[in-house]
Amino acid sequence: MASLGHIAVGMATARAYRDRGSRRPIAWAMLWWSFLAFLPDIDVVGFAFGIRYGEPWGHRGATHSLAFAVLLGAVIGAMAPAFGRPRIRTGVVAIAIIVSHGLLDTLTTGGLGCALLWPFDTTRYLAPWGIIPAAPIGFAFWTARGFSVAAIELALFFPLLAYALWPRRRRVEAGL
Repeated sequence: MASLGHIAVGMATARAYRDRGSRRPIAWAMLWWSFLAFLPDIDVVGFAFGIRYGEPWGHRGATHSLAFAVLLGAVIGAMAPAFGRPRIRTGVVAIAIIVSHGLLDTLTTGGLGCALLWPFDTTRYLAPWGIIPAAPIGFAFWTARGFSVAAIELALFFPLLAYALWPRRRRVEAGL
């Protein structure tokens, strides 16, 4: 996956999570939730340290697991009150968005799959149907194939992007 889908999920989450009447800029929320949706791909840094793709800490390994999502989501939920956010709601939404990354990656047409059940099981899972093309990793993304994958992802995730970016109507205050 080219990660554009993960970013679209983050943006739509920001829109859905936003409190009615909030005066906080939605752009910051979209940036935060998109970062969180994208975060499991931090594992690509391991390539620079000699960690191979198929290893438990390799790409689509531990950071794509349900355990990683629950642990990180719980930490985010515990810290939420310091930012004026509700603890449980924030934690649950954080867990859901991090889990979405691994689940979406199982829908790709390539790769070794995701270690969803790590650390209990290192089996890598792919859905029986691949509807999202696997994107080339690193600089190989900046090729015709990479741009083709990005275009397909934009089409697949357009509804989420439209929801996230569609302007909301402002309520007219009664009696004014």
